[in-house]
Amino acid sequence: MDPKLVLIVITSYFALLFLISWFTSRNVSTDTFFTGDRQSPWFLVAFGMIGASLSGVTFISVPGEVGNTSFHYFQVVLGYTLGYFVIAKVLLPLYYRLNLVSIYSYLDERFGFWSYKTGAFFFILSRTLGSSIRVFLVAGVLQLVLFDNWGIPFWVSVLITVSLIWLYTHRGGIKTVVWTDTLQTLFMLLAVVISIYLIGKDLGILTIKQYIGTITDDPRSEIFNWDWKSGTNFFKQFASGAFITIVMTGLDQDMMQKNLTCRNIGDAQKNMFWFTIILVVVNLLFLSLGILLYLYAETNGIAIPSKSDDLYPLLATSYFSSFVGIVFILGITAAAYSSADSTLTALTTSFCYDFLEIEKKYKKEDQVKIRKRVHIGFTALMFLVILMFRWINDQSVINSVFVIAGYTYGPLLGLYAFGLFTNWKVKDKFVPYLAVAAPLLTFTISQNSQHLLWGYKFGFEVLILNGLLMFLGLYLIRKK
Repeated sequence: MDPKLVLIVITSYFALLFLISWFTSRNVSTDTFFTGDRQSPWFLVAFGMIGASLSGVTFISVPGEVGNTSFHYFQVVLGYTLGYFVIAKVLLPLYYRLNLVSIYSYLDERFGFWSYKTGAFFFILSRTLGSSIRVFLVAGVLQLVLFDNWGIPFWVSVLITVSLIWLYTHRGGIKTVVWTDTLQTLFMLLAVVISIYLIGKDLGILTIKQYIGTITDDPRSEIFNWDWKSGTNFFKQFASGAFITIVMTGLDQDMMQKNLTCRNIGDAQKNMFWFTIILVVVNLLFLSLGILLYLYAETNGIAIPSKSDDLYPLLATSYFSSFVGIVFILGITAAAYSSADSTLTALTTSFCYDFLEIEKKYKKEDQVKIRKRVHIGFTALMFLVILMFRWINDQSVINSVFVIAGYTYGPLLGLYAFGLFTNWKVKDKFVPYLAVAAPLLTFTISQNSQHLLWGYKFGFEVLILNGLLMFLGLYLIRKK
């Protein structure tokens, strides 16, 4: 691909983002940065959340993973639907009733100071790691097709990436993110649909019926796995999908902050309903794209990369037409930035409200300065974590994201489950110790499960085990 053409496309794309940022950040206050003044149209939030939920990880890793685990990932997606139902019917009413800005302040009211700080800390840890992985994935692709051609090192390209995110979000915050995410989701979905159409055309597939037949006839389109020992067993994957959704959306400040910008609970629930339907369809499209990518490589005698994440980037930048390559670059850039921009805003919100208590301890004129410093601080932290991940990553990124979620969101799952489904108080000062012990014990059990549990191998359901251990720990320290 011509690096100059790639640069023109990316520059034009960011010019459009900055234009949106300029329109949405005029006459904003600190409250606007954090809440969007609670005036966001629900349909914009629903559509924009697609891009934030999927990110560059889905764009690259899900199609590539088809070669490893067929369509088994769709079992996780089916579990998402149950998780989103719980969010819409249980968590959203709670958050709106309490009129929350940071959702972790619920833990302060329910259990106390240390539980509150523990929940907020684990969100910051989880989101910093998870979003850094997502940006790392895209930075690697841009490095390959753009920056390597000019001899620019990886750390410089990452610095440019995170700096651009900071530039278009530092004023408008969540109000800007709601609108930019809508645009970025549109670009991402157009990219996958155009890729499916053009790859299918190269393979001689001309009608929708032929597309469906080609995909369903391929052995990699198998969805269900009933082997209970397998890490991709249906019940494990479905349950994991439900709980992953609850923690990575319902207990996640990033995703809930968008929902809480809706005008009322009714709009927020409509947003969640339509978001769920679209998300299932979009994931099916990504999996279908995966089969077409493998068929294209096999038909043309192209060696399959050893790392499944590399398949789509390799074909798009080296074998497909320039137009498909540009569509791919635009799609993955949109996917990554729609996740990362909202993450920086959510991390800033959580730290300002949950740790600095900005609305209680500082005057209005000081809040802006503090918020800007925190925003810059998290941008720098994301930059460093991306570089760290480049040094240690050795597996499919989609798996990395869910592995991290299983260990870092588990304590949050246990805390909220105990708070919502019991009436007990706990000895609050012991909660941070439990939140560290539960993931460590989960890791120990997971690593030895095949020996201890008659061949059982844990997959993404380590999250459920982690949350259960945290729940049991809270039961043991309950106040009688």
